[in-house]
This record gives sequence, structure tokens and C-alpha cells, in this order.
Amino acid sequence: TAKKAFCGCRVGFGAPANRDTCPACMGLPGSLPALNAAVPRSAVAMGLALNCDIQLHSKFDRKQYFYPDLPKGYQISQHDVPVARGGFVDVTLPLGGGGRRFALERMHIEEDTGKLTHEGADALKGSDASLGDYNRAGTPLLEIVTEPCMRSGQEASEYAQELQRIVRFTEVGDGNLSEGSMRCDVNVSVRAVGDERLGTKVEVKNLNSFSAMQRAVDFEFERQTGLLEAGRGGDIVQETRLWDENKRETATMRKKEGAADYRYFPEPDLPPLVLTEALLQDTRTALPELPAEKRERYLGMGLPEGDVLVLAGERGIADYFDACVAAGAPAKPAANWVIGDILGWMKANGKDFRDLPFSGAQLAEMVGLIEDGTISGKIGKEILPELLVEGGSARAVVEAKGLSQVSDPAEIAAIIDEVMAANPQQLEQFRAGKTKLQGFFTGQVMKASGGRVNPKVLGKMLGQKLKAKGFNVHYTRTTDVFIPLEQRTAMANVKKADLFISVHCNANRSSRVHGLETYSLNLAKSKDAVRIAAR
Repeated sequence: TAKKAFCGCRVGFGAPANRDTCPACMGLPGSLPALNAAVPRSAVAMGLALNCDIQLHSKFDRKQYFYPDLPKGYQISQHDVPVARGGFVDVTLPLGGGGRRFALERMHIEEDTGKLTHEGADALKGSDASLGDYNRAGTPLLEIVTEPCMRSGQEASEYAQELQRIVRFTEVGDGNLSEGSMRCDVNVSVRAVGDERLGTKVEVKNLNSFSAMQRAVDFEFERQTGLLEAGRGGDIVQETRLWDENKRETATMRKKEGAADYRYFPEPDLPPLVLTEALLQDTRTALPELPAEKRERYLGMGLPEGDVLVLAGERGIADYFDACVAAGAPAKPAANWVIGDILGWMKANGKDFRDLPFSGAQLAEMVGLIEDGTISGKIGKEILPELLVEGGSARAVVEAKGLSQVSDPAEIAAIIDEVMAANPQQLEQFRAGKTKLQGFFTGQVMKASGGRVNPKVLGKMLGQKLKAKGFNVHYTRTTDVFIPLEQRTAMANVKKADLFISVHCNANRSSRVHGLETYSLNLAKSKDAVRIAAR
């Protein structure tokens, strides 16, 4: 939300220390909290997106504990009557890991604490002083608690990433771990195979990335398992431990308090939170298509799972792809351009889909030009950076620069003939069995045409032209054809019935193939010319 949970102070990141504070969020005597109406609306949106049972009646409680980052000496939270109960999150595990459904216990509203910066050390221990910044104090939080249903660090990490996607798709928050907009703590316990009761729960904090979460869970599992196997199960106590990313291990922070230690009691300065069915219905109607729903729809388009996970991974990517397909682009070509060239360009240039002047519908126009053969994929790659910077119509750029693809077989045959004539040594090697040289000729034809030759038509024609026992000759008079000496020498060894000649007219510096006309060949005595006559 734009404002704090129980006062009118701004919510933001990076402001000068203690600028966004007031008597209410600092807990000064005589100040009273007032609930920001946007907070329960966001809570309802998130609860519905998580398939929770929204409680029409809930209440706020005071959670008592004393720490320098908590200016009131207590935190306004929800203890026994949260705003939402139950729910689940469906996750698609990578690398063919299949789908998992993770059950939720509850979701409740509370306020954030301030932030301490320790001088002289990375932590409180060993520091000379601590600096308090209370800009964050009072920022609204939604705490989402799962059931103990995950079995590995990877599952915990994938769940958290899916939760981040839901937060961003619903626009409840930006989900940035680096700015503290989303924070994750994990509770780890182990039990012997066959036991029904879980062991002692250990909380792990300071998880600043999803990869750190995965490593912390796996480390803590190994630590507790090792203690149990060594007969030291009593050393596993309920506590809070910190993850040290540099050492890749956890260390004790403090012994974990229980609910009795927090001395919860109803918040006397706030009335119960009462929601209406109308609010739930309006919020449900306004919800966007969620990540899991998008994945299911994209799979129905025939897209591979790898593409689906990328496209549904961020709302900006999904919206852009959807706009492209809605404008008529086939799903797979559209996905290829979005995932490959466009995402690659954006990462290299530090851009976001919201910054692009080149819309999904305009990408669909470019894809259509490629699909109908107007331009090649190579030309598309060449003009795309310009379009991503300046926007506009791909067709207009193609027409302005004369980049339309050459698809006329006659024109392509002329270019092939010129390339073959210019590379007699490679042609001889190809016909001697070095067929990999076809790639060389493909490249030369593309180079000669500026990349404009239709690759599909070229692929059908080039092999036939290279294998044909004939010679590509050019003439400047009606009947005299001038043939290089090496071709004339080779022609003497070719049977007349196997000989094929393609004749090109060089008038006005343009080449034209004489359709399907056939010519009879007469070898003249002249060393410089061969006489031909139409049959």
C-alpha cells in the first residue's frame, strides 16, 4: 500500500532515515492507530488468490516483545482470529519434477518493525553501536504460514518463488527480497522414518534470496539429522538461527519464544475487522489470471513446459506474450521471440516490459511478416533492436529499408548461379562428395542477397542446383555465350543428354531467367564462345 498500516505515513524504500515517521508509528503517548482501508482490501485479494477461507470477522492483537527496532514495545498483529485460514499454493517443480500442492495454515495482518544497522560488526554481537531507522516501522505486512508439508530445500524455494509471482500478479506488493518487500523465514524439523510426530522446530532467518533459502533448509536438515544419528537429539532446541551465506551454515541467534512469552491480548485501540460479502465478490471479480492458471492455458496452446515456466514467471512477460498472440501471432513463434531475443535484449539493457515502446501487437505484425515470407527471421533479428528502442511498425521499417524477402524462384536461381560461378573450386569439391559445402553456398547466397533470400525456397533449390550437371553461363549477345575456360574444359566430358544450361540476360545490369525454355548446345570452334539456339 502507499501508506502505513495504522497511520498516514508514506511507505517506500531508500528514503533518508526516519523521515517517514509520526507519533502513531513511533508509539508516542497520546497517539492512536487508525486502520488504512487499503490493507484489508489487499489482504482479501491475496487470500482469494491463495484459495483461503476469508474470515468476515477478525480482530487485532498486541504482540508484546522488547527490541530496539520496535518503538511501541509491542507489535499490532492478529493472533487467534486471523483474516484468512486454510488455502493452498500449486507449484510446478522444474526439470520434470511434476506438480505439488502446498497447504496453508493461515494468513494474518500485522505491522513491520524498524531497521537496525550495527556499527563495527555485521550483527549486534561485537558491534560498537546500533543505528535505528524507523521508516519501515508500521509498514503493513501479510504473514502467510504453511502447514509442515515441504520435504526439501528445493520445494521451499519453489513455493516462495510462486508466492512472489502471486504477490506481483495481484499487485498486492512488488515482492522484492532485496528491498525487504518480501521476507521468508523457514521452520525446519526432522523425524525418523515411521514416526508421526515431528521433532523440535528450529526457525531460520536472514534468507535474502531463494537460493539461500534452499541451501539453509538443506543445511539445517543435515545438521539436525546428524545430531539425531549421533544420539544428541537433546541438542536440538526450539530457537531462532541465522543463515550465514558466506559460511553456508546456520548459527544460534536467540532461544525461540512461545505464544505465552508474547502475552497476546486484544488491541484495545482498534475495533474488530469486519468484511462484507460484497467486498469479497468485487475483489474476486477484479483478480487477474494467476500464474498457475496461465501455465495451464499455455500448456493447452501446445507450448513446451520450459517456455511455459518462463512466460508465466512474470506478469509483464505474460501480458506481453498474451497481447502478441491476441493480435494474431502463432503461439510458438511468439514465445520464441519473447523468451529469446526480447528478454535477452531487455536484460542486457536493463529494461522492463513497461518501458518498451514496441508493443506485443507490434511484435505480432513482425512475426506475421516472417510467417508469410515477407522477411526472413534474420531480417527480423536485424530490425528488432531498432524497434525495441524506437517502437513503430515492422512493416514500415521493412518497406523503408527495402528489406523484403526474395521469394521469386527466378531471382533466387540467378543469385545461386552467380555464387556458383564465383566459387568453382568449392563447387567442384561439392560435386566430388564434400556435401557439407552446401552450408558454405547457403551463406554465400545470403551474403550476396543481403540476407533477403527466403531460406525455405533457397533450401529447396540450392541442393538441386549444386547437384545439376550443368553450367551457369551469361551472354551479352543474342546467341553468343561466353564460358570460362575451366567450364568449357569440363563441358567436353559431359554427355549432351546430361547437360543443363541456365541462361541469364545481363541487359541493363539486371538478370532474368528465361523461364522453362530449353536450349540445344552447339560447341563452337571459337575458344571464347559457345553458340546456342532455342529448341
